[in-house]
Amino acid sequence: MNIFYEPNIKQTLRLNEEESRHAIKVLRLLAGDLLCVVDGKGGFYKCEVKIPHDKKCEVKIVEETQNFGLRDYYIHLIIAPTKNLDRIEWMVEKCVEIGINEISFIHTRYSERKEIKTIRTERIAVGAMKQSLKAFLPKINEMITWKEFLKKDFPDSQNMIAHLEEGERKLIQQIAEPKGKYTILIGPEGDFSPEEINQALEKGFVPVTLGESRLRTETAGLVACHTLNIINQL
Repeated sequence: MNIFYEPNIKQTLRLNEEESRHAIKVLRLLAGDLLCVVDGKGGFYKCEVKIPHDKKCEVKIVEETQNFGLRDYYIHLIIAPTKNLDRIEWMVEKCVEIGINEISFIHTRYSERKEIKTIRTERIAVGAMKQSLKAFLPKINEMITWKEFLKKDFPDSQNMIAHLEEGERKLIQQIAEPKGKYTILIGPEGDFSPEEINQALEKGFVPVTLGESRLRTETAGLVACHTLNIINQL
């Protein structure tokens, strides 16, 4: 069954213009046809088309499930986006498919990209949420500077930084406790600077490694997301 996204479906009983166009113009749904709608907040609704309008398709909710797919852990990825935007957008798509709660973008000393369009990134996240049959839309945050990051607190979280500097680092699966809240930092292609690493450690971030291979930034983000999900699914 086709999945649609409408954050206010319970209040409006209507698809937004974009989703209405897809339902009526592309899929050619008619009155009486069934479809599924997610609200990005855990609501999963089986609906019946009442008025098949291509700009404001009206529906009736016939079955409702709240907290659909709710997980007992929370993953927050903070990552320095790559110069090639396609690569970081691919990572966002795959992380959402696997399961992630929040993504933040950060500008570090060796960052290749100074800005990112969160509206476009959110659209990618919406598509991945629908494709992977999820009802929770991850929070996508605006890019922040390293100085702004240092002012933030991450309470009740297992805070980790994945970097390539020499020193004692444990595999992420060796220190991440199941059913936890995780905040993990991933640097740019040139890695974090030594100063940034020290500042993160002073904030209580624990140094971790994602394995023996030297990974691209977007691959590291995906591996971290996948590993934390696996830890909680064993």
